[in-house]
Amino acid sequence: MIKNIFEKKRSLSFEVFPPKKDGEFEKAYEVLDALGALSPDFISVTYGAGGSRSGQTIEIASYIQNKLGIDAVAHMTCVGSRKEQLLAVYEELKKHNVNHVLALRGDRPRDMTDEQFASRDFAHASDMMAFLKEKTNLRLAGACYPEKHFEAFSMESDLNNLKKKQEAGAEFLISQLFFDNDFYYGFLEKAEKKGITVPICAGIMPITSAKQIGTTITLAGSSVPKALADIIASYGENPEEMRKAGIDYAIRQIRDLQENGISDIHLYTMNKPKTAREITEAIYR
Repeated sequence: MIKNIFEKKRSLSFEVFPPKKDGEFEKAYEVLDALGALSPDFISVTYGAGGSRSGQTIEIASYIQNKLGIDAVAHMTCVGSRKEQLLAVYEELKKHNVNHVLALRGDRPRDMTDEQFASRDFAHASDMMAFLKEKTNLRLAGACYPEKHFEAFSMESDLNNLKKKQEAGAEFLISQLFFDNDFYYGFLEKAEKKGITVPICAGIMPITSAKQIGTTITLAGSSVPKALADIIASYGENPEEMRKAGIDYAIRQIRDLQENGISDIHLYTMNKPKTAREITEAIYR
């Protein structure tokens, strides 16, 4: 069980995404092999909006679990799924010996009507967690937001929702990406006061190109500190220098976390094993 790895002094995990096209699986397996060689404690696999790529998620998770011998965490979203659909995904996961899921509400699919959204089976990830805890043998993880989920009324209400995830069965949490460690330290302090006791993995994404600011970061709602903004301003037009500077920023961010007692790191790899290797070798050498 993954929850047992947090009894060690430190843990390292990765996130990957499945290929968008069936013909890209061979390349995906090469990426996984390279990431597996770095010996992460587990690898999580993302899910398409509304579960649109659940089959690919299961296939990639199966490869991680059964071919690489590394614990896989399959993302599972509920915003566009009925109870019977989630149970069908569970049965497929079980066939492939995948026992862990990261339970998420997920982004609303673009083609989902207001009526469909209002009548969905699960309003929140914690609702799905409670259902999965009752109906399946899955081990559950949840997401958390150091700078508050963008839809939450306040950090207090967001932490109340996070506490519900713990009560619904989340055994550990993975944070949304962040770039200012002070936000994370403050979040951990507030979470502890709220009674959240499960392990929390710090989610780190290296910014290796300027365009990430306008896509991934915007969707995540993470703030960009001046130090990172200056890097982008200085190197954004030079891809190789931007890549080096972005990796260096992520390494310094992780080292600061480690120096302050944060030992569980979850790296958003963007399916780039070379980047993951450079960071891993720097922080664990």
